[in-house]
Amino acid sequence: MPFYKYVVRTDQAQTIKGRIEANSPHQAASLLKEKNLFIISLSQSSNSILNDLSLSMDRVKAADLVNFTRQLSTMITSGLTLTESFGILVQQSRPAMQRVVLSLSHDVEGGTSFGDALEKHRGIFSKVYIALVRSGEAAGMLDQVLHRLADNMEKSFEFRAKTKGALIYPAIVFVGMIIVAFLMMVMVIPKLTTMYEGFNAELPLPTKILISTSNFMATNWYFFVGAVIGGVYIFRLWKTTPTGEFIVDKLLLKIPVFGRIRVLSMMTEFTRTISLLLGAGVSLLSTLQIVAESMDNVLFRDALHEVATDVEKGVPLSESLTKSELFPPLVSQMSAVGEETGKLDEVLLKVSAYFESESEHMVKNLSTLLEPIIMVILGVGVMFLILAIIMPIYNLTSQF
Repeated sequence: MPFYKYVVRTDQAQTIKGRIEANSPHQAASLLKEKNLFIISLSQSSNSILNDLSLSMDRVKAADLVNFTRQLSTMITSGLTLTESFGILVQQSRPAMQRVVLSLSHDVEGGTSFGDALEKHRGIFSKVYIALVRSGEAAGMLDQVLHRLADNMEKSFEFRAKTKGALIYPAIVFVGMIIVAFLMMVMVIPKLTTMYEGFNAELPLPTKILISTSNFMATNWYFFVGAVIGGVYIFRLWKTTPTGEFIVDKLLLKIPVFGRIRVLSMMTEFTRTISLLLGAGVSLLSTLQIVAESMDNVLFRDALHEVATDVEKGVPLSESLTKSELFPPLVSQMSAVGEETGKLDEVLLKVSAYFESESEHMVKNLSTLLEPIIMVILGVGVMFLILAIIMPIYNLTSQF
């Protein structure tokens, strides 16, 4: 079916732009009027590259998904139907999310299940999200599943925000060091070089290194910038290859402090997601396959695929987890307890709370741990500049 671009106004005088799929302009207008939207303009969308690009500029953010899930859970718990909830959410969402909600509403009104409607937006909703919604629909507990899913998404969003907040100070210092060093190489050092050449004196080795680097950057700065941009581009391409992805993901886990935080955060997501899926009625094998695809580290992804293969053969989850060094002993031990008691989802939820507490503790201390490293780097840089700039001046003064 073709798409139609529209500009509509809500009851609250809010203007909304987007696209809707329909067989004809009349059907598109009817679908919009059913949602109590006043049509300002409606025209068939040209499926051109520029049009798709303009629509993709405004993307759905993580905060949009969290708000959507929380509000939808509250509305369904209050007794509203999906279509009624979508009608309210359209007026409360950002433009990017409004288009998604309108598409979901159109599909659900046409008889499509909520899970199948989400399937059309795989780039926005994860496999875990879709699997949980489908399980909730099948069990008649969609409100409870959405409530637990919203809690999980909020915790993940808050943890990422805390991690980014802890890295702001080191990032600002690091960027500032690069900018200052670049300006000194291009603007300050060349002036000192002219002064040193006028005395025809023998310069120390650090000064020669500094001057040579400065001359290269001052005359070939465009080459330097191009090399950095090209190197980043090539690295990103290489990272998408199986070999590059494996090496990078393996190195990320071995970085001091950061590697530990990454492992803890992945264990938090792993145990919490398994608990959510099992609690929603998804089988253990399907849960492991879904969680494996949702992991953003190829080492954990491959390990979970092997665990799923073992479970399919009848091997207990706890026993299969012990075969991999990636999973801490606590995970396999508590999994064994959960399997023995028949409450694997509840046990893993408690394990996720432990890993979450540990990861948050490390994130809080991240700035404190990074301060000595930053001071050492600054000290080495300042010492080198002193040796390279002050020593020649001191030697020339001593000669006179």
